[in-house]
Amino acid sequence: MTVSHATPAFPEDSPLDSARSAETQVETHPAAPAPRPGSLRWGILATGFIAGQFTSDALIAGLDVRAVGSRSAESAQRFATTYGIPRAHDSYEALVADPEVDIIYVATPHPMHRETAGMALEAGKHVLVEKPFTLNRAEAVELRDLAARRGLLVMEAMWTRYLPHMRRIREIIAAGGIGEVRTVFADHTQSLPTDPEHRINALTLGGGALLDLGIYPISFAWDILGEPISIQAAAHFGATGADTEVATVMTHLSGALSTTTTSSRAKGPNTAHIVGTEGRIDIDGVWYTSTDFSHRAADGTLLERYESARDGVGMQHQALAAEDYVARGVLGGERLSVDDSVRIMGTLDEIRAQIGLRYPGEPRLR
Repeated sequence: MTVSHATPAFPEDSPLDSARSAETQVETHPAAPAPRPGSLRWGILATGFIAGQFTSDALIAGLDVRAVGSRSAESAQRFATTYGIPRAHDSYEALVADPEVDIIYVATPHPMHRETAGMALEAGKHVLVEKPFTLNRAEAVELRDLAARRGLLVMEAMWTRYLPHMRRIREIIAAGGIGEVRTVFADHTQSLPTDPEHRINALTLGGGALLDLGIYPISFAWDILGEPISIQAAAHFGATGADTEVATVMTHLSGALSTTTTSSRAKGPNTAHIVGTEGRIDIDGVWYTSTDFSHRAADGTLLERYESARDGVGMQHQALAAEDYVARGVLGGERLSVDDSVRIMGTLDEIRAQIGLRYPGEPRLR
């Protein structure tokens, strides 16, 4: 059976986070539709590549993008002009203080997440913060607890969790469509710049393959199998001391295994596979974007071919979920709870402890 919502494919060679710190935009968004009724008023904190992707998708979905803030007036105004945003602020502080904003999307590099998301929470704004949630578990706990004290939503922008094809995959698994899940495989492997000054290679900016790219397959393994009870990790490092390749084998409570591979130096298939006792699910590349998958029986018979609709990149689904959580008062989140985001940061801490990766100024990870 084919479930088809096909439109032109999302380009495979789009490492969405690779240029997150560059405050430039080159494409002009068409005139934004009127915001849908009841939408929260969004502010965009930072103006890099990932912020542009999110904003474009938010406008497609009819979200009310009200303001943007940057460290420079020029960058904020350029971004506002590109996306038709009415208010541009020349500092993050001015953005979070804007009374016309209800919720902030934080798109700074992850070493700044604790500071910038915390600033927004202190100003009384709900927050959707890019992944990884923070630099480490300790910072994640601080953000979670601050949001709880202020009665606000803080949510990790792991947008893959909210994509329609992932929802369908969870339905198949829950219905027993592949039997008992025994293994999960996923890679996120890209060929990114080798310039030592580039953010992906700079330890002072939280560089390295694990936190920038590996968060996707690690979070995916968590989504399908739950928290790991044991972790084994290995890594290779570049000249700057940032990790360029990381591989993990994790055992989960059911006894199932997950394996992940991440690289910032060599591009692989970027596919994912979930294998059960009675079948499997093969997710096409790029598996963490709006893509297609095949559900097969144990003998290889095709049971379902799911073809995703592509409305932008797909980042709007997480934003719509955030709005729904706020409307229902579910401030801890559901699809990916803030508690699970904290625990996932703990998993990343353990991997970093095993491979010997610590960032400047960080305390010991264990």
